[in-house]
Amino acid sequence: MDFSSFLTSLGTSFLIFIVLMVLFAWLSTRQGNAVVYYPNRIVKGMEPWEGGSRTRNPFAWIKEALSSSEQDVINMSGIDTAVYFVFLSTGFCPYLFVSFFSFLHTLLGILVLSGIVLLPVLLPIAATDDGVKKNEHTSNTTSNGTFSDLDKLSMANIEVKSPRLWAFLVATYWVSVVTYFLTFKAYKHVSALRATALMSNEVKPEQFAVLVRDLPNATSGQTRKQQVDTYFKSIYPETFYRSMVVTNNKEVDKIWGELEGFKKKLARAEAIYALPQRNGQGTRPTNRTGFLGLCGKKVDSIEYYNEKIKELTQKLEAEQKVTLREKQQGSALVFFTSRVTAALAAQSLHAQMVDNWTVTEAPEPRQLIWSNLTIKFYDRIIRQYVVYIVVFLTIVFYMIPIAFISAVTTLKNLRKLLPFLKPIVDIAALKTVLEAYLPQLALIIFLALLPKFLLFLSKTEGIPSGSHVIRAASGKYFYFIVFNVFIGVTIGGTLFASIKTIEEKPNSVFDMLAKSLPGNATFFLTFVALKFFVGYGLELSRIVPLIIYHLKRKYLCKNEAELREAWFPGDINYVTRVPSDMLVVTIVLCYSVIAPVIIPFGVLYFALGWLVLRNQALKVYVPAYESYGRIWPHMQTRIISALFLYQVTMLGYFGVMRFYYTPILVPLPILSLVFVFVCRKKFYGAFCHTVLEVASQELKETPHMEQIFKSFIPPSLISEKQEDEHFEDALSQVSRSESSV
Repeated sequence: MDFSSFLTSLGTSFLIFIVLMVLFAWLSTRQGNAVVYYPNRIVKGMEPWEGGSRTRNPFAWIKEALSSSEQDVINMSGIDTAVYFVFLSTGFCPYLFVSFFSFLHTLLGILVLSGIVLLPVLLPIAATDDGVKKNEHTSNTTSNGTFSDLDKLSMANIEVKSPRLWAFLVATYWVSVVTYFLTFKAYKHVSALRATALMSNEVKPEQFAVLVRDLPNATSGQTRKQQVDTYFKSIYPETFYRSMVVTNNKEVDKIWGELEGFKKKLARAEAIYALPQRNGQGTRPTNRTGFLGLCGKKVDSIEYYNEKIKELTQKLEAEQKVTLREKQQGSALVFFTSRVTAALAAQSLHAQMVDNWTVTEAPEPRQLIWSNLTIKFYDRIIRQYVVYIVVFLTIVFYMIPIAFISAVTTLKNLRKLLPFLKPIVDIAALKTVLEAYLPQLALIIFLALLPKFLLFLSKTEGIPSGSHVIRAASGKYFYFIVFNVFIGVTIGGTLFASIKTIEEKPNSVFDMLAKSLPGNATFFLTFVALKFFVGYGLELSRIVPLIIYHLKRKYLCKNEAELREAWFPGDINYVTRVPSDMLVVTIVLCYSVIAPVIIPFGVLYFALGWLVLRNQALKVYVPAYESYGRIWPHMQTRIISALFLYQVTMLGYFGVMRFYYTPILVPLPILSLVFVFVCRKKFYGAFCHTVLEVASQELKETPHMEQIFKSFIPPSLISEKQEDEHFEDALSQVSRSESSV
């Protein structure tokens, strides 16, 4: 890509962002769009514009985002979202620049502090050398076939063995030290956030329960309930409250799902009947009972749905009794009257053999994946290794189409492979736009196909909670995009463009790959710019959700429940968002010294992301779960993984530059491994378990244990009759210690 194409891409992306921001300012003030732009406030019973201003000023949202505090984010979206902003941002109020260094955190902070030193020092050193001119005389090809103007601002313009490389070597250490300092500081901050949240004097059901898996076979004449009750009463006689044996809910879930579906259909049919017609009376809706309502007998919908609901209700009650009595599995939820006891039990080894009586902290009731709770100890281990192998193969073989796409979607290669496109792509205006966007758009679309597959794999491992599945899938996605996007684009583009040279000189492949790094910086500059201008512009404007909502509202929705489903936004979607952010920081870190001009683009990405997502967290997204910052250790590990890749890249690049003092960089990767080890030993335990000094804080009210217990009952097993005897087989009765509560 030449310099003019790069500027065209940048200018077009910026213009798109401005247009989308103006659209957001106009659309978000219209009353009919409030459910699209302020759903989080509406769900919490607040007025859409409460605490803000209803204005068409396109920059008003920026002031609101900047003035919001970390506590505001916690109040509206929870600890996990606040932790995401620690990961993403500076965590400081930009009006108080004096406090900048006191509150600087993580990715944006790493890039800002790196850029403060690298840009004024390295750019003049690179720009005043003559490496590009000399290389142009000695080489006919690079990764793009020509030297970009931006190469003159990178290490590509530094001569081999030049003493100027000392500045770049010192800069490599500077970026590493900044990363160590800020991630360690952020780890302490997040640990404090988690401890404060868990010390809250509000009652949280999951703090009074533990998940018990791998129950041994019950003795003859003993039910699962009796087995669990007897075991835990003997160990915790004073604080044991009750147990809930996990059952096989496959059949009852199916019936319950059908019942809920007919209830929704009945509500829709009644809403249609209530609509006034020309004669002032509603029309009784009808439907066919056959496949997808397209064939079969034509019936009155309201009467038919009422009959089906009555029939399924009776069927559900019968299946609930069968499930609770005959389908008990080898796991249970155990409840205690003290959260200290629950925390202690979750951290203790309860049996001599590790594959019996495995006790862990219970997740939130809404997070439980019931089908995974009954998977046995060794089955979980086998599943985990199988999934790791599948993920490894996916990463390796996905690189082939990724590399192919990155190579083929350049205009030069499209002309060769598809000659009939030559008259079209040679149009000057179209050529510039295609060069600027085609490879990046193809890559982004291709990557969008993967997350659901990785979520499925993570769930298959036997993970018991939704938030843990998301963390696991996020980690897999991170390694996938780093290897296939960062490494795949670099290797694929270079090899495809230089295949003839490699055939003639096979030993030159490593030198060629290393020398291609500065040339590939232009691709990644455009990639990052496209993500933050167009990506965050679409995020802020919410054009696509707005269009979908109004189409559903006009043609599909007939009642309030359907309207709510149409506008409900979901959560921030950490599965793809965190790895995407990590891809950007990996790219920027790895090119920060080789091509320092990329640093401002990284700063813009995370600064704009901080502003846009701050607005969305306060007004739009509704959190699906709360894990009290458990995702942070995974985030920190990925940051150091990106740093490790950067350090190895620089070690190799300095070697290709034949710099005699390259071995000075050898300690850096070792330091990164030591740093991860120290952080894990110091902080990680408090994220795996609830610390006892945290759990021992007094509550402002006595916990209502029966409410806590009932909050964990699966929806498909809740009896409308509310008879406690209904659960006597799988759900144990209140222990004798209840009277002491």
